[in-house]
Amino acid sequence: MKTEFIRRYVQKELNGWWIISIIGAAVILLPILFVFFSLFQEPNENWFQIRQYLLKNYIFNTIVLVGATGILTAFLGITLAWLTAVYQFPLRKFFRWGLMLPLAIPPYIAAYTYRTMLSYTGVIQTTLRNQYDYQINPELLSISSIRGAIFIFTLFLFPYVYIIARAFLESQSSSYMENARLLGRKPVAIFLKIILPLSRPAVVGGVVLVIYEVLSDYGVTSYFGIHTITTAIFQTWFGMYDVDTAMRLAAWLMVVVVGMFLVEKLLRKRRRYHLSNKSRPFVPMKLKGLPAAAAFTYCAAVFALGFLIPLLQLISWARLTFEKVWSISFITLFNQTVYVAAISTALILIFSVIVANICRSKTSFSYLLSKWVTSGYSVPGAIIAIGVLAVFITLDKWLAPVYSLMGLGTAPLVLSMSLFMLIAGYTIRFMATGFNAVEVGFEKVGTKYTEASRLLGHGMTKSFFKVDLPLIKGALFSGFILTFVEICKELPLVLLLRPFNFETLATKTFQYAKDEMIHEASISSLMIIGISVLSVIVFHIIDKRVE
Repeated sequence: MKTEFIRRYVQKELNGWWIISIIGAAVILLPILFVFFSLFQEPNENWFQIRQYLLKNYIFNTIVLVGATGILTAFLGITLAWLTAVYQFPLRKFFRWGLMLPLAIPPYIAAYTYRTMLSYTGVIQTTLRNQYDYQINPELLSISSIRGAIFIFTLFLFPYVYIIARAFLESQSSSYMENARLLGRKPVAIFLKIILPLSRPAVVGGVVLVIYEVLSDYGVTSYFGIHTITTAIFQTWFGMYDVDTAMRLAAWLMVVVVGMFLVEKLLRKRRRYHLSNKSRPFVPMKLKGLPAAAAFTYCAAVFALGFLIPLLQLISWARLTFEKVWSISFITLFNQTVYVAAISTALILIFSVIVANICRSKTSFSYLLSKWVTSGYSVPGAIIAIGVLAVFITLDKWLAPVYSLMGLGTAPLVLSMSLFMLIAGYTIRFMATGFNAVEVGFEKVGTKYTEASRLLGHGMTKSFFKVDLPLIKGALFSGFILTFVEICKELPLVLLLRPFNFETLATKTFQYAKDEMIHEASISSLMIIGISVLSVIVFHIIDKRVE
């Protein structure tokens, strides 16, 4: 009798975890469905005008940005991964993790930093005129164009490709390249014939992440005056105050993103790019003389352009404006950023733990559920923002009678003018970051301890708190840091969903840059970079543990 009672209790508790997971997944998917179904609504006059006169230009600019950035980041990422994984040269250990640091600088911060540095009154042209009496054509250094945006995206997004490709190469057997060397192949031939084909899934995976970031971007394209589909969504929303047309643009952008995701999956279907049994660990080959100097120079140049130079310039500007900018209001700004990021991160991790624990069963439905809850990361922030806004406006309409009874008016916007909407957007957008960290933690722990606890009659909840939680603390910490950093850096989503008079470090930085108060933007930029460096440190620590 007691055994039957325990069995029923455990099953009832398990069902509760499943119900919470499914409800949460439905909430995540709801805003995306709202955007998708806007395609089937009757379009208005603004849509016809945009489609006839502007849409071609939006699509062309978006394709150019995505295509060129994808190609260049693939080249930069795989070549740097090849050098740091395959060869030994001066400062190779430093560059191995140092080349991840450009990810700590959001592209919109890099955009205004480089644009100001390269302008007529910037440090480069001023130095050339005053110190060397050399006048250069300002147009040659101007980056306020698609060409400049590609330069910024390439320099500050290539680590997505680099990190994945380097990890992939270092996990491979050394037999491929050793056999090629024995057959007399030169390094360039080995790279073209072996490294590139072998790294294809890693490169494609990294490039897909880069493309998602480019499609999500609003800061760089808006600051440079480039018209893309994402900037069109913002202009339609804030310029025309037309949410329906903004949703339609977002829906078409989402269709493109989903299509790219499906194509990438089909290209990699049932293909293997690794040995079944690894023979020997990979040992880097030592370079000497000119090849070693060339490898060092290449890595150093990318590191300097992608991190060191903009960081030093921002520090220089911060010294000039610190007394002017630093005040009580700025501390409030920092507190608001940390407050909303901490709450959102906590919610993400709580839900990630619930879903990841459920998905340990490895059923078809659990696999689908895991993909379901992490789908928000592959959707641009502007699309999620549109969907979340539509959902909250609908909720306010449904709750209007309740608001009226509370004395708030006949049709107030309560939820859609609150922080709840912004937190919901953050949670949907960055669920994948927290979930993936928790899932990896559960995979390392395995299920034997949990199964032993369950055999002793403990329920799923008690087994988690007594057994699993102490074992996945490290994964939870990593997931918290990575998610917290991503939320602090996010710009498009917070611009669209923030309540009135609510600022974060990202929005204040963008506002300063938009108002051409570049020097004043440096302090908030440095704070974002300082927070972002935490994620690189976490990556480095995890990488060292793997070694």
